[in-house]
Amino acid sequence: MTMKPVLHSFAYCLDFLREQVAGVDAADMVAQPNAIPNHPAWVIGHLTHSCELLGGAIGVAPWLPDDWAQRFGTGSVPTADAGAYESKEAALEMLRDAQARISDAVKSLDDGRLDEPFPDAAYRDVFPTIRHALTQVLVGHTANHVGQLTVWRRAMSFTPLGRSFE
Repeated sequence: MTMKPVLHSFAYCLDFLREQVAGVDAADMVAQPNAIPNHPAWVIGHLTHSCELLGGAIGVAPWLPDDWAQRFGTGSVPTADAGAYESKEAALEMLRDAQARISDAVKSLDDGRLDEPFPDAAYRDVFPTIRHALTQVLVGHTANHVGQLTVWRRAMSFTPLGRSFE
Protein backbone atom coordinates (compact mmCIF):
# COMPACT_ATOMS: atom_id res chain seq x y z
CA MET A 1 0.00 0.00 0.00
CA THR A 2 1.45 3.32 -1.01
CA MET A 3 1.73 6.43 1.13
CA LYS A 4 1.30 8.71 -1.90
CA PRO A 5 -2.21 9.84 -0.89
CA VAL A 6 -0.96 10.75 2.59
CA LEU A 7 1.96 12.74 1.20
CA HIS A 8 -0.33 14.41 -1.33
CA SER A 9 -2.74 15.51 1.43
CA PHE A 10 0.16 16.68 3.59
CA ALA A 11 1.53 18.80 0.75
CA TYR A 12 -1.95 20.17 -0.01
CA CYS A 13 -2.41 21.19 3.64
CA LEU A 14 0.94 22.95 3.77
CA ASP A 15 0.32 24.69 0.46
CA PHE A 16 -2.96 25.99 1.90
CA LEU A 17 -1.11 27.17 5.01
CA ARG A 18 1.35 29.08 2.84
CA GLU A 19 -1.54 30.71 0.95
CA GLN A 20 -3.11 31.78 4.24
CA VAL A 21 0.01 33.60 5.41
CA ALA A 22 1.26 34.89 2.03
CA GLY A 23 -0.03 38.42 2.50
CA VAL A 24 0.23 38.56 6.28
CA ASP A 25 2.58 41.23 7.67
CA ALA A 26 5.35 40.00 9.93
CA ALA A 27 3.86 41.82 12.94
CA ASP A 28 0.52 40.07 12.44
CA MET A 29 2.10 36.60 12.48
CA VAL A 30 1.88 36.65 16.30
CA ALA A 31 -1.48 38.41 16.69
CA GLN A 32 -4.00 36.66 18.93
CA PRO A 33 -7.37 38.24 18.08
CA ASN A 34 -10.40 37.30 20.14
CA ALA A 35 -8.15 35.22 22.45
CA ILE A 36 -7.24 32.81 19.63
CA PRO A 37 -3.90 31.53 20.91
CA ASN A 38 -2.55 29.57 17.92
CA HIS A 39 -1.26 32.26 15.60
CA PRO A 40 0.64 31.54 12.35
CA ALA A 41 4.13 31.84 13.87
CA TRP A 42 3.34 29.14 16.43
CA VAL A 43 1.43 26.89 14.00
CA ILE A 44 4.31 26.93 11.50
CA GLY A 45 6.84 26.13 14.22
CA HIS A 46 4.61 23.44 15.70
CA LEU A 47 4.10 21.67 12.38
CA THR A 48 7.85 21.84 11.76
CA HIS A 49 8.43 20.29 15.19
CA SER A 50 5.87 17.57 14.44
CA CYS A 51 7.85 16.58 11.35
CA GLU A 52 10.99 16.18 13.41
CA LEU A 53 9.21 14.11 16.07
CA LEU A 54 7.62 11.87 13.47
CA GLY A 55 10.93 11.62 11.64
CA GLY A 56 12.52 10.29 14.81
CA ALA A 57 10.11 7.35 14.75
CA ILE A 58 11.36 6.36 11.29
CA GLY A 59 15.05 7.00 11.74
CA VAL A 60 15.46 10.62 10.62
CA ALA A 61 18.12 12.36 12.71
CA PRO A 62 16.99 15.48 14.61
CA TRP A 63 17.80 18.75 12.86
CA LEU A 64 16.01 21.55 14.68
CA PRO A 65 17.56 23.86 17.32
CA ASP A 66 17.58 22.45 20.85
CA ASP A 67 14.93 24.87 22.12
CA TRP A 68 12.40 23.99 19.40
CA ALA A 69 10.44 21.46 21.48
CA GLN A 70 10.10 23.91 24.35
CA ARG A 71 8.80 26.64 22.04
CA PHE A 72 6.60 24.53 19.76
CA GLY A 73 5.99 21.12 21.31
CA THR A 74 2.89 19.81 23.01
CA GLY A 75 2.08 22.02 25.95
CA SER A 76 3.96 25.03 24.62
CA VAL A 77 2.11 28.32 24.88
CA PRO A 78 2.01 30.70 21.90
CA THR A 79 2.98 34.26 22.75
CA ALA A 80 2.34 37.59 21.04
CA ASP A 81 6.06 38.41 21.39
CA ALA A 82 7.42 38.44 17.82
CA GLY A 83 10.94 38.14 19.20
CA ALA A 84 10.15 34.62 20.41
CA TYR A 85 9.85 33.37 16.82
CA GLU A 86 11.84 33.15 13.63
CA SER A 87 11.04 35.61 10.87
CA LYS A 88 8.13 34.63 8.67
CA GLU A 89 10.47 33.81 5.78
CA ALA A 90 12.83 31.74 7.94
CA ALA A 91 9.96 29.86 9.59
CA LEU A 92 8.37 29.02 6.23
CA GLU A 93 11.73 27.84 4.90
CA MET A 94 12.22 25.63 7.96
CA LEU A 95 8.75 24.16 7.40
CA ARG A 96 9.57 23.54 3.73
CA ASP A 97 12.77 21.77 4.79
CA ALA A 98 10.89 19.68 7.36
CA GLN A 99 8.29 18.76 4.74
CA ALA A 100 11.01 17.62 2.34
CA ARG A 101 12.82 15.61 5.03
CA ILE A 102 9.75 13.74 6.25
CA SER A 103 8.34 13.24 2.73
CA ASP A 104 11.63 11.82 1.43
CA ALA A 105 11.91 9.52 4.43
CA VAL A 106 8.34 8.27 4.05
CA LYS A 107 8.87 7.56 0.34
CA SER A 108 11.76 5.26 1.25
CA LEU A 109 9.72 3.07 3.61
CA ASP A 110 8.41 -0.29 2.47
CA ASP A 111 5.21 -1.94 3.69
CA GLY A 112 7.10 -4.02 6.23
CA ARG A 113 8.52 -0.95 7.91
CA LEU A 114 5.25 0.98 7.67
CA ASP A 115 3.38 -1.83 9.40
CA GLU A 116 5.83 -2.17 12.30
CA PRO A 117 4.45 -1.24 15.72
CA PHE A 118 4.91 2.42 16.62
CA PRO A 119 8.14 2.60 18.64
CA ASP A 120 6.65 4.43 21.65
CA ALA A 121 4.25 2.02 23.37
CA ALA A 122 2.55 4.90 25.20
CA TYR A 123 1.06 6.05 21.87
CA ARG A 124 0.03 2.69 20.45
CA ASP A 125 -3.67 3.16 21.22
CA VAL A 126 -3.62 6.06 18.78
CA PHE A 127 -0.75 4.88 16.55
CA PRO A 128 -0.71 1.07 16.43
CA THR A 129 1.77 1.15 13.56
CA ILE A 130 4.15 3.58 11.93
CA ARG A 131 1.68 3.84 9.02
CA HIS A 132 -1.06 4.93 11.44
CA ALA A 133 1.21 7.58 12.96
CA LEU A 134 2.27 8.95 9.59
CA THR A 135 -1.31 9.14 8.39
CA GLN A 136 -2.70 10.76 11.52
CA VAL A 137 0.08 13.30 12.00
CA LEU A 138 0.68 14.23 8.36
CA VAL A 139 -3.01 14.45 7.47
CA GLY A 140 -5.21 14.81 10.57
CA HIS A 141 -2.90 16.79 12.83
CA THR A 142 -1.68 19.03 10.03
CA ALA A 143 -5.20 19.73 8.76
CA ASN A 144 -6.35 20.56 12.29
CA HIS A 145 -3.72 23.25 12.71
CA VAL A 146 -4.09 24.60 9.18
CA GLY A 147 -7.82 24.85 9.87
CA GLN A 148 -7.06 26.92 12.97
CA LEU A 149 -5.48 29.49 10.70
CA THR A 150 -8.72 29.89 8.75
CA VAL A 151 -10.44 30.82 12.03
CA TRP A 152 -7.53 33.11 12.89
CA ARG A 153 -7.78 34.86 9.49
CA ARG A 154 -11.49 35.45 10.01
CA ALA A 155 -10.84 36.89 13.49
CA MET A 156 -8.21 39.18 11.95
CA SER A 157 -10.86 40.40 9.45
CA PHE A 158 -8.64 39.43 6.52
CA THR A 159 -10.14 38.98 3.09
CA PRO A 160 -11.11 35.35 2.47
CA LEU A 161 -8.77 33.47 0.17
CA GLY A 162 -11.38 32.73 -2.47
CA ARG A 163 -11.26 28.99 -1.94
CA SER A 164 -11.92 26.76 0.98
CA PHE A 165 -9.76 24.03 2.40
CA GLU A 166 -11.40 21.02 0.80
